[in-house]
Amino acid sequence: MWRRLSRMFRSFVGFFISVAENPELILEQNIRDMNDQVPRMNESIAMVKANVTLLEKEEAKYREDVAALTGKVKAAVQAGRDDLAGSFAIQLEQVKSAMARTQGQLATARAAFDKAMVVKQAFLREKERKTQEALTAIRDYRRAQWQKKVADAMEQFEIAGISQTHDEMVHKIEEMTAVNEARMEMAMGNVDQQKFKIEEEAEKLRASELVKQFKVEMGLLAPEPAAGAGEKTIAPRQTERTS
Repeated sequence: MWRRLSRMFRSFVGFFISVAENPELILEQNIRDMNDQVPRMNESIAMVKANVTLLEKEEAKYREDVAALTGKVKAAVQAGRDDLAGSFAIQLEQVKSAMARTQGQLATARAAFDKAMVVKQAFLREKERKTQEALTAIRDYRRAQWQKKVADAMEQFEIAGISQTHDEMVHKIEEMTAVNEARMEMAMGNVDQQKFKIEEEAEKLRASELVKQFKVEMGLLAPEPAAGAGEKTIAPRQTERTS
């Protein structure tokens, strides 16, 4: 009893291991994992870009402050208020120092964003390569599994049974082919091919006659003798009514 339970347990364990190690399932999961990394990477890059945007706005604000304080210093000097000019000059130096720090941080943030974009492009290229490689491997694996099933099935057939099935299928296909060929011949017989050819030739003759009439009207071709009443013309000229 214990041996039977042990064999059953080992068979269950082996089954789950074989399922877990299925190459197709593992490769499909790898593809999903790589696709899941793209949104997370985009989110990280968006945070880096947001930091660049904030620093750019902060630098622009400092530039405005520098311009405003510089104007105040000059105005105070011109007004003879050196005390105010000195106070504005100190504020100007502080703002310039803060702007310099911001510019350094901005340069670092821009470099980080550029590097992140390079990493993203490299990851996308590698993801595409691995995805195509995995899909090709999955197709090969499925083909191998199908070939294995066919081989297993063929090994179970007897030669006589195979021959009998083969002959039956070949005869069945030959019957279907004969019936379809007969239907095709009947369908084609119902179509008046000669009528189509006559109409096509008549259309070509009519087109040639129309071109000839155009050439006569344009003076490129001498007019032919008067034709019968049934001859067609293009855009006959209307005679003017006389009063």
